[in-house]
Amino acid sequence: MTKADLRYERLMIKSFKHDGSLHRVWLENWQVPRTRLHPHHAEQSVWILLNDHTTIIEADGKEWVSRVPAVSFFIPEQWYNVVALIEDKGIRYYCNLASPPYRYGNVLTYIDYDLDVVLLPDGSSYELDRDEFLRHKAEYRYSEAVEAQVETGLQVLQEAIAKKGFPFGDVEVHRYYEQWKQHLNAEGENEQP
Repeated sequence: MTKADLRYERLMIKSFKHDGSLHRVWLENWQVPRTRLHPHHAEQSVWILLNDHTTIIEADGKEWVSRVPAVSFFIPEQWYNVVALIEDKGIRYYCNLASPPYRYGNVLTYIDYDLDVVLLPDGSSYELDRDEFLRHKAEYRYSEAVEAQVETGLQVLQEAIAKKGFPFGDVEVHRYYEQWKQHLNAEGENEQP
């Protein structure tokens, strides 16, 4: 295994709305190299990205900086993605109902369908923004196929939460984050004279 096989790649994440308009941009994220993925995650070709205090740009141009480290899971062919937010009280999982991810160059994109599910450290979960989903369904004229994919994605996501299945594993989230921080520290030491 070469040093390049272990290197984290810098990516930008861009989410869009169904009509193609920009929704949100996360400027600095680092993709876990395939060689550092848990075998189960590598087998599923999951893209795992990390960030910590990254700049986020909203559609209206407003910029802000994320407050906590995040480990994001983008699963090919699934109509959701999951962001594990590492907070003082534990890990909060913010789940976006969204189109499957697409990557071109150093940009990962997806279409955000507004509907979200939050899983709290105490194990409770709740759905957010169904009203926004319904409003945009009418405004953007979602096809029956898109609506069915989003609802199926929601069902699959809720089943994974109920079973405490992938990617809802605090141990793996912490492992990815600590592994990344160790890599950054080692890279910093290598750069010093």
